[in-house]
Amino acid sequence: MANVQAVLSALEVFSRAPDRAAIEQANTWLQDFQHSSEAWSTCNVLLLSPDVPLHAKIFAAQTFRTKVTYDLGDMSTPDLLQLRETLLKALETYHSGPRNILLQLCLAVSGLALQLPAWEDPVQDLIDAFGRNPATVPVLLQFLTVLPEEVTTNTKIPITDDEYKERASKLLTANATKVTDLLSMYLQAPGVTYAVQTQIFNCLSSWLSAGEIVAMSLLSSPLIPYSFQALSSDELFDAAVSAVCDLIHETQEVEDNMPVIEIIVPQVIALKPKLAEFKDDPEKIRGLARIFAEAGEAYRSLILHHPETFFPIVEAIGECSAYPDLDIVPITFSFWMRLAQSIGKKPSVSPLFLDAYRALMTVIIRHLHFPANTTSLTGQEAENFRSFRHVMGDTLKDCCYVLGTDKCLLTAYDMITTALSRGPNVSWQEIEAPLFAMRSMGAEVDPNDDKAVPKIMDLIPSLPPHPRVRYAALLIISRYTEWINKHPDYIPYQLQYISAGFEDTDPEVNAAAGQALKYLCQDCKRHLVEFLPQLHSFLANMGNKLVQDDKVQVYEAIAYVISAMPMEQAAQSLRTFSLDILEHVHAMAAKTSLPTKEEFINIAHDLENLEVMLGVIQSFGEHLPTACHNTHREAWAVFEPFLIKYGSEYPICERTTRVLRLGLTFFGSAALPILPSVLARMASCFEATGFSSYLWFTGKVVGRFGNEEDPALRAAFKDVYERASNKLVTMLQEKPPQMIPDVLEDYLQMMLQMIDYAPDVFFPSPAFPIAFRVAMAALTLVHSDIIFAALDLLRTIFTHDSLTPTTQPPPPKFPIYAAAIRPVVEREGQELTGYLLSGLVGDFPEESIPMVVTIFRVLGGLWPTQLHTWLPPVVQQLPSTAVPDQVKSSFLADVNSAIQSGDFDKVKYAARSLHRASRKARERRRAGPMEG
Repeated sequence: MANVQAVLSALEVFSRAPDRAAIEQANTWLQDFQHSSEAWSTCNVLLLSPDVPLHAKIFAAQTFRTKVTYDLGDMSTPDLLQLRETLLKALETYHSGPRNILLQLCLAVSGLALQLPAWEDPVQDLIDAFGRNPATVPVLLQFLTVLPEEVTTNTKIPITDDEYKERASKLLTANATKVTDLLSMYLQAPGVTYAVQTQIFNCLSSWLSAGEIVAMSLLSSPLIPYSFQALSSDELFDAAVSAVCDLIHETQEVEDNMPVIEIIVPQVIALKPKLAEFKDDPEKIRGLARIFAEAGEAYRSLILHHPETFFPIVEAIGECSAYPDLDIVPITFSFWMRLAQSIGKKPSVSPLFLDAYRALMTVIIRHLHFPANTTSLTGQEAENFRSFRHVMGDTLKDCCYVLGTDKCLLTAYDMITTALSRGPNVSWQEIEAPLFAMRSMGAEVDPNDDKAVPKIMDLIPSLPPHPRVRYAALLIISRYTEWINKHPDYIPYQLQYISAGFEDTDPEVNAAAGQALKYLCQDCKRHLVEFLPQLHSFLANMGNKLVQDDKVQVYEAIAYVISAMPMEQAAQSLRTFSLDILEHVHAMAAKTSLPTKEEFINIAHDLENLEVMLGVIQSFGEHLPTACHNTHREAWAVFEPFLIKYGSEYPICERTTRVLRLGLTFFGSAALPILPSVLARMASCFEATGFSSYLWFTGKVVGRFGNEEDPALRAAFKDVYERASNKLVTMLQEKPPQMIPDVLEDYLQMMLQMIDYAPDVFFPSPAFPIAFRVAMAALTLVHSDIIFAALDLLRTIFTHDSLTPTTQPPPPKFPIYAAAIRPVVEREGQELTGYLLSGLVGDFPEESIPMVVTIFRVLGGLWPTQLHTWLPPVVQQLPSTAVPDQVKSSFLADVNSAIQSGDFDKVKYAARSLHRASRKARERRRAGPMEG
């Protein structure tokens, strides 16, 4: 057959590993082949031909599974029954493997069984066909294992909810007892192999997980005792662990399952000695930990009410938590969290549980220790361990919940003092781990605590100066700032310790000091007002020695303190710190020589520091304090020459516009007199550089002040709109849209502000057709935010009230707006329709589809004749891989029907149907021809 040879040739491309284009071409061909009706017969030939290579047979089996999922809708019942025979014959042929072919065929048979009501009893038919011969029993067990999974999880199979419920009940629920008896029989059959027993346990897990075999039905079944006995077998251990865990999980409704639980729990407890037996086998311990943790979670209420019987499960979980392999330990964490939540609701707690959580806390702090030789950890291992320490910290919070935070903190405190009492030979790890634990438990600290936290705060200054210890202690200060706010006497000592942290040679310690200062100033700002001169001196003396990440935290900290001051005093303080920075900006603008790279970096850092301060303080309200009355003019007098000279340096542009943006918030309407000058400068800078930040800032100005009626300001809006649009036209002539996505996005965001706040500027301007074209060009990008902005702008244009005014006469400017919109749509409509449809069936984000549908609805209502003309050539150009030809025809017919009937809502429905059909086609192709 020609098709057979063509498939073999396409598959051969993958094994030769040629260039990428050849692989993509072969991939596309194979996907198209899988869509075809010839694929059924071709794949059958591939499967049944003895000399076809293995990879081709695997592809054939995968194709059967794919086509059963997607392509049964057009087949008649007789054809489907014939397909059933084809698949069953293939199963018989491959009863001994390979497993990947057998698996795909079983999935295909399961999918067919779900969609073929005429197949009365697939389970019994498979039992009859494969269940009586030991050589074919693995085929039956594979089918019975995948059947519940395929029926309950393959949501791509196109059947209705009612059809699904009826068929699932017939396939699964009606056969649960039969399958249970079958599995029991096979398990006890003489000569049964480990491989078959493994399949039996996997099949049991599958039916338990699907909720089809209920635990109570196994009360007298040998499956429960056999599952536990299998844990003694190396070959069966993993499968038995999963079966036991699924069995326990299905008994979590304890009142309904007590008879089974009474059988399970003694056998779970009997596993406890195996933790010592297998202590050198992490994989065995992992399996046992899964069983104990599952039992602990499922039987939590029984453990709490009957500890005399069930507490050994808690002890076993405690042993698993103490195991040195940190990949195994977290298996237990969910149990400890849920048990702590349950204990927290009880009026009294058994000492057994208190002892368990005390032991757990000691174990977790031991796990927190860095290894004695930290260089033994690779970069990724060190990162993983650091991340896992935070996970363990959450379990320490569970200990606080049960034992009380103060007791847990004092335990960690005692560990440190005991270690320190041993003298200078103590390792830093013995001190750092309890400190980390204190930090983790800090979220649970009562700000009024007077037992544990004072001891910790008194301890911190006396800790060894090791960088890891100092780092941990500084982060404790960060976490305990709410407590310090209630105990301000500690602030001078904390500031001293933080200041020393900035002088440490370790950059991580410096960063921790910055974080501690930031949070101290944020939470204790009212107490720190008197320390502001000290902080100013600190910046003057230490500022040049700090790296920027640390310096910016200091400025943020200072801003928090300023925000707590009375307004006039705060304004004066802000002015003091800001002038320090603005003097640097002014000095650089006045330079006659070209600044060095380092000077550019430093001034960008200065601007970032000012930005951070303004970001914290935000505003002093509508009525500015006296100290700020003329500051906006003074600041702009510094920034404008600075931008004229250095606005073509991207970092300077970025930082300056961010500061100016916050200046808008800070000064509010007081800045109105200088805004025309500011906007003119933004237009000039954008014309000179093409940097998107100038558009971004302009959009913020329009959004904040667009409702102002000042003629000079509105003229400035028009000027910057037209100059920016013309510059963008030039840029798009030199570069494709894909090369300047940031410029397109900020331009579109500026247009959205214009259309909302200044339609009188937006529509009548000669720049409006440019804005429309830019929105169309943006639809060719694959950036979600840009597509959203472009569609939002287009939708706002198309749905503008001026096109369908609800009052007569309409507002005076509406005819002007409509007269601007209509010719642009009529000129650009066909191209726009093409972009919209390409995105609808292509790369547009799912959340943007309603906007596309709305635009089509308006096009159908206001431009029906034109849409009728535009659509056919556009639809024909859509790739058949995304939209099958039948779907294209249906879409065109539905739109034409809607236009002729005047029911334009049907245009929306047609667009939605087109999108759904294309999404289904894309999902199918996304899996790829070589995936099952």
